[in-house]
Amino acid sequence: MSVSPIISIQPLGFQWPVLDPFLFCVHHLDYFPKGNGEMGPAASLEGRNIGQDFTIKDGWRMYHGDVIPGFPAHPHRGFETVTVVLQGFVDHSDSHGQAGRYGNGDVQWMTAGSGLQHSEMFPLLHDDKENTGELFQIWINLPKAKKMVEPHFKMLWAEDIPVHKSEDIKSKKTEVTLITGSLGTTKALDPAPDSWAADEKNEVLIWTVKMEQGAKWSIPTASKNTFRVVYFYKGDSVTVNGEEIGEYKAFQLVPDAEVELVAGETDCFFLILQGIPIDEPVFQHGPFVMNSKAEIMKAFVDFDETKFGGWPWERSDMVHPKDKGRFATHIDGTEEIRT
Repeated sequence: MSVSPIISIQPLGFQWPVLDPFLFCVHHLDYFPKGNGEMGPAASLEGRNIGQDFTIKDGWRMYHGDVIPGFPAHPHRGFETVTVVLQGFVDHSDSHGQAGRYGNGDVQWMTAGSGLQHSEMFPLLHDDKENTGELFQIWINLPKAKKMVEPHFKMLWAEDIPVHKSEDIKSKKTEVTLITGSLGTTKALDPAPDSWAADEKNEVLIWTVKMEQGAKWSIPTASKNTFRVVYFYKGDSVTVNGEEIGEYKAFQLVPDAEVELVAGETDCFFLILQGIPIDEPVFQHGPFVMNSKAEIMKAFVDFDETKFGGWPWERSDMVHPKDKGRFATHIDGTEEIRT
């Protein structure tokens, strides 16, 4: 009798379970209504807990926004955010004067390092149709030696992100989008330079996977000291080495065993996170992640004194002009423009 490669199975809520080197993963899916011309919802906000609206009402949330959905200016220190936007757009602004609008498959990789403030707003750009927004935000820890590096962000534009395509013996297709890591001869773009993922020996994978209905695909093996979790977030069911698992479940896998997935009667969608653990003490308080309580207290003092560079924007919930396309402006003044 074969031994199952599944270590555990957990249901998925709003915030997803993660393992070192990951700190946090959340799946935002909001069926925002038409825009009101000012990039907010053309709908009443009555009955919402404005400023703390995390409860789905009419299919969407305002989060910390009170005019436009999203997350107005807030600080971070000691870790990285990887924001994978599947649908809709995010407007980024930060305390270094950097900015961007990205979405529909784009990824932003931001190293908070020694500290910065940023806002992440969800502008509703369409006034003639609904503005569905869907994204993953993933937090990756930084090791002690990198906690206080200079903040940095990098754009991985959708049209540049490698996709590994394969077919099984029945010509059923699987597509793996590589945000980091490699698969066969397909290699992801470079992550942010100070990331734990920047060293290939740490075997950090962030993949999104789409399997056609009935497709078979095997996850290749990794070192036995890695952690690997698969998040099955859309589809009716998937069979994992013969065991059927329903939608919206996370399953941790033995990393050094090859695992065959078989999609059910609908197309199936997954997020895969993997990495060798940093294996250092983790002290987290709100937006700060350090190695000790004293370092957390220092982070609060530093933010109180410096505001991590202040806030150079006219509003805390900064959004960019409605007709502005996808772009990124960096601290050195370099601007990337995408259509």
